[in-house]
Amino acid sequence: MILPDGYSDVPAGKIAAVVTHLEMTERPALPPTPSGPWTLRHVEKPDLAWYRDLYRRVGEEWLWFSRLRMSDDDLAARLHHSEVETHALDADGCDEGLLELDFREPATCEIGMFGVTPNLFGSGAGRFLMHRALELSWARPIRRLWLHTCSFDSPAALPFYQRAGFRPFRRQVEVENDPRLDGTAPRDVARHVPVIE
Repeated sequence: MILPDGYSDVPAGKIAAVVTHLEMTERPALPPTPSGPWTLRHVEKPDLAWYRDLYRRVGEEWLWFSRLRMSDDDLAARLHHSEVETHALDADGCDEGLLELDFREPATCEIGMFGVTPNLFGSGAGRFLMHRALELSWARPIRRLWLHTCSFDSPAALPFYQRAGFRPFRRQVEVENDPRLDGTAPRDVARHVPVIE
């Protein structure tokens, strides 16, 4: 369905985001790895409670909710798939960043989740995490790396991905039930997206 020009109403209880899909089709030239007190740890078959906790801490303010609404069976099927990798950014002994690489589509990698917790904003940890994401994904025989972001995300996200070498190729509008109204997310998060009941 093509949205008409002009304004379109979003029903009360729903949220609407503009989603931008970005890709790169060749391995970029990588500068030296940004230095800092961070390491990246591959987490084999992540525990679901651990994953959801880190996912919340990284994405709650940006209304990340998709993995929280998945059943345990569906989430485990995704995270424990042999072609999906979960990585945690360790900062001083604590897991403070999340990277999910999905290689299930031939010759393609999707960065399914990417982000650091708010206490690392502006520290360079995001650049470190992206550097490692690019290294890990392009170490495989892929021809395309892609991800998406949306208008609920940090205003810095889209330019950050573009600086990393991603190019926008698709835009969509996503409409969902507001996760703050059913308890999936706390009522007071994401103040940049007002709750309308």
